[in-house]
Amino acid sequence: LICEAYHLLKDAVGLSHDEMSEVFAEWNKGELDSFLIEITKDILKFKDTDGEPLVEKIRDSAGQKGTGKWTAISALDYGVPVTLIGESVFARCLSSLKDERVNASKSLQGPAQQKYDGDKKQFIEHVRQALYASKIISYAQGFMLLREAANIFKWKLNYGGIALMWRGGCIIRSVFLGNIKSAFDKNPDLSNLLLDDFFRTAIHSCQASWRLVLMEAVKLGIPTPCFSTALAFYDGFRSARLPANLIQAQR
Repeated sequence: LICEAYHLLKDAVGLSHDEMSEVFAEWNKGELDSFLIEITKDILKFKDTDGEPLVEKIRDSAGQKGTGKWTAISALDYGVPVTLIGESVFARCLSSLKDERVNASKSLQGPAQQKYDGDKKQFIEHVRQALYASKIISYAQGFMLLREAANIFKWKLNYGGIALMWRGGCIIRSVFLGNIKSAFDKNPDLSNLLLDDFFRTAIHSCQASWRLVLMEAVKLGIPTPCFSTALAFYDGFRSARLPANLIQAQR
């Protein structure tokens, strides 16, 4: 998700690395306050010995450590739509096809317009809200997986305690986890984080910006697979009826 926000700020808005660092520093003062946002701010402003941003000299091909893959496999095994982590794994797989992507870039066309032509400051805020909303979806899906595993294995999990545990020394630690703990403290039987008053209100507040960012990304040809799957999950989850009846009829 953070990489997609970086991609939009860099290629759609056209910010310099120092400007992007300032944006992430500002984001880290609010709802997105987290370890990963903080180090992103530092990474973007770090210069190589020649004065150029070091991050642009790093090969854009991400490897796998296995945790995302294991989570995606578990989600499939237990029938839980943890789409965001799954999509992030596939995004890494696509990034690893470096030679094929370079070759394809020479012949496959995209949109003529490649830069956002509206109010840049306003669009940056839209990206922040899209990132926040997508982050909420990611955690909501993660806790759905934990709940289903608990049902299968007859575990009695303290979901608020798990959120609190992640706040200490974990790569996903963030202030945001305190809100998750509060949600489960208030309702230990909460079936989905999206149904908690705090998170429901947050999603509703971010929704317009979230959709606008994705429309602009599509218009500019900038891939945002994780932002996109997060919104698709949200729209599916809030739908009382989905077209799966046609699938059943086809069978």
